[in-house]
Amino acid sequence: MAKYIGLDIGGTKCAAVIGSLSDSVQIEDKIQFPTAGKTPDEILALYSAFIQQKLDGGEQIAGIGIACGSPLNSRLGIIQRPPSLPLWDNIPVVEYFESKFGIKTYLQNDANACAVAEWRYGAGRGTQNMIYLTFGTGFGAGLILDGRLFAGANDNAGEIGHVRLTPTGPLGYFKKGSCEGYCSGGGIRRYALILKEKWQKSGRSSAFLQSTAEEDITAKTLAEGARAGDAFCKAVYKKSGEMLGRSLSILIDLFNPERIAIGGVFMRSHDLLLSHAKRVIAREALPFAAEVCEIVPAALSENIGDVSALTVAKGDFL
Repeated sequence: MAKYIGLDIGGTKCAAVIGSLSDSVQIEDKIQFPTAGKTPDEILALYSAFIQQKLDGGEQIAGIGIACGSPLNSRLGIIQRPPSLPLWDNIPVVEYFESKFGIKTYLQNDANACAVAEWRYGAGRGTQNMIYLTFGTGFGAGLILDGRLFAGANDNAGEIGHVRLTPTGPLGYFKKGSCEGYCSGGGIRRYALILKEKWQKSGRSSAFLQSTAEEDITAKTLAEGARAGDAFCKAVYKKSGEMLGRSLSILIDLFNPERIAIGGVFMRSHDLLLSHAKRVIAREALPFAAEVCEIVPAALSENIGDVSALTVAKGDFL
């Protein structure tokens, strides 16, 4: 069976995997390391060492797939300075690996890659129209329309994170009040810091705020506080859930999907977000479109980055 290499370049962490693809995905080995503190050259060198180790061990590699946040040019194989990867400015990653190893290499937007992975192997199986939403470092959509990936004229289709929902608010994707400002790990933290100031001025109490240093306020610790019943943490997640509902309503009205699968923070905290989102969808989205659309956590869970990068390596996206 053919083996593939998948490289997942993220704003928080990077990973490299080797595995096979058939009716399911088999991952045989993996390395992972934090992105922070490393230049693109250093990260590419770590990836190259992983690939060379596999080749030296006798593996026959059929393709290399790279999944990364936009903007990028999949046709030219160039990463074009994504917001979470400011050092990756016009980096020709496809040329780098093809010239080094002589193995066909493909690059794809991470949301698009995850959409195809979920469509083939996860929550989107059996659908013809589905959307995958990242909800992690960023907030973007991969679109499967009429049974194929829709990437747009230059790989920028589905950038819902850039849509502004409110005139002011937490910063995300270079815009205050954007979808990403409310619906991302960093956005949840930034909204919490905005609300913290208002909360304290009003004299309201919160055990979470009293016991948690500002640097320890994260989407994860806020979720833990919300589940413990802290009113401040619950208010943060309520707002994020409502803004998620507004974002989903836009997508439902525009694309009429059968299913929307959401990864990242939503996979881990949909119990805190989904009910608020659904109330907004019921008010904002076209009812005939909303009633046929199911909102679910991504089925590939924490493995989605690995599976999506491997899926890119097959080179059969478009």
